Formats: sequence, structure tokens, C-alpha cells
Amino acid sequence: MNYRDTQPQPIIGQAWTGKHVILLHCTANNQFIGLYKSFHAPTEPPRFNCSETLSQLLSIGYHIHAVTAISPNHIQYVLVL
Repeated sequence: MNYRDTQPQPIIGQAWTGKHVILLHCTANNQFIGLYKSFHAPTEPPRFNCSETLSQLLSIGYHIHAVTAISPNHIQYVLVL
């Protein structure tokens, strides 16, 4: 075994192989509040209309994992890719 075999090999340029997570926050009347994502999660620019933002995320492959009412007027969608 030589020195090169025992050293960590660079991984720059390798594709991300884990899960991507997005938290989408909206009002009950379809207004966008905020979007929180894992560092490498692919996204589209969010829209003022929450259903349009949700539609964009679903069209690039995200799946709704959970929907939670944080308050009577605040909904959180958990999306996973």
C-alpha cells in the first residue's frame, strides 16, 4: 500500500447523492411567507402566490412529505427530493 492509497480522495465535482429538504411557509389564503432549504437543494424563485411556488417545486421533482398548521393562518409544507 502506498501513501496515495491512504489519503482521502477529493470529491469535488461529484453529484449530490443525499435527500434535499425544503420547508415552504404560506398563509391560509395562499400568500407566500418564506422558503427554507437544505444547502444544495435545487429551487426555483418563489412566487407571491403560494400554490404557484408549490407547483414549481412539485414540477422539478419534490414530493410533499408533510403539511402542518403552525397557527390558524400559517401552514408549513415539508417537501423532499
